[in-house]
Amino acid sequence: MNLRDAETGKVLWQGTEDLSVPGVEHEARVPKKILKCKAVSRELNFSSSEKLEKFRLEQKVLFKGQCLEVEGGQRAIIFNRIGGMQMDTVQSEGLHFRIPWFQYPIIYDIRAKPRKISSLTGSKDLQMVNIALRVLSRPVASNLPFMYQHLGQDYDERVLPSIVNEVLKSVVAKFNASQLITQRAQVSLLIRRELFERAKDFNIILDDVAITELSFSREYTAAVEAKQVAQQEAQRAQFFVEKAKQDQKQKIIQAEGEAQAAKMLGEAVTKNPGYLKLRRIRAAQNIAKTIATSQNKVYLNADSLVLNLQDESFN
Repeated sequence: MNLRDAETGKVLWQGTEDLSVPGVEHEARVPKKILKCKAVSRELNFSSSEKLEKFRLEQKVLFKGQCLEVEGGQRAIIFNRIGGMQMDTVQSEGLHFRIPWFQYPIIYDIRAKPRKISSLTGSKDLQMVNIALRVLSRPVASNLPFMYQHLGQDYDERVLPSIVNEVLKSVVAKFNASQLITQRAQVSLLIRRELFERAKDFNIILDDVAITELSFSREYTAAVEAKQVAQQEAQRAQFFVEKAKQDQKQKIIQAEGEAQAAKMLGEAVTKNPGYLKLRRIRAAQNIAKTIATSQNKVYLNADSLVLNLQDESFN
């Protein structure tokens, strides 16, 4: 069912309800005043709902602009467009309020961040050393406004490479190339102490400093390897010399023992002729025992086996 303006014929309302009047063809003709009142009512209802939705949207945007949410592990500092940086305000984790447009937040991550820095420097004996450090750094949360004014948000990029190179050059120059390897723990401790002190001047906290790489030039590495090989060869030669000396001493001691034994044997035979006969009897016992336990049959002269102990010629 369509409703049209009685004068202009313009369609003012369309619907499915049957508003037809008997005797009137298809479309109803309604007086102009009634239709105008209905149109104004609909327009008022539509404009009021649209204004309400717009008001709600504006309130939502305004509330969102007033709120500041700081995530875990972060801190926020506030910059005022009129007064500048608020030096005494560092907002911690949670929900905070601010004045839209006049104040805007600057977020800092205060969790420790790893950074690897390499440096090529010289040792005490003028050897070039390539050394690398792994540094865990974070800012001092209470001094973030001061850091933002003087260093910005990329403070680690501005400060750490320069102070690390400075400390590495000063510490490595105190040691020889060989000492950097043999006294690595002492070198690492000295680097850590000096870096902690230098970082404090820039409101930076270093949680850990560790040497991750320590290498020398190819020439020096080859020289060290050659020296190690030469030392091993010298130690090997010294070992053979010591072994020969020990063998010589062993032979001398053995000869002295045999001479002393022969001397004692001669003195025993001279003092007691029966001692030699006793030795022969022991030798005959050993020979008889060997022949008795052997599986082979032996046919030899008894005189050659010292078995004729009862013979008068034995004496």
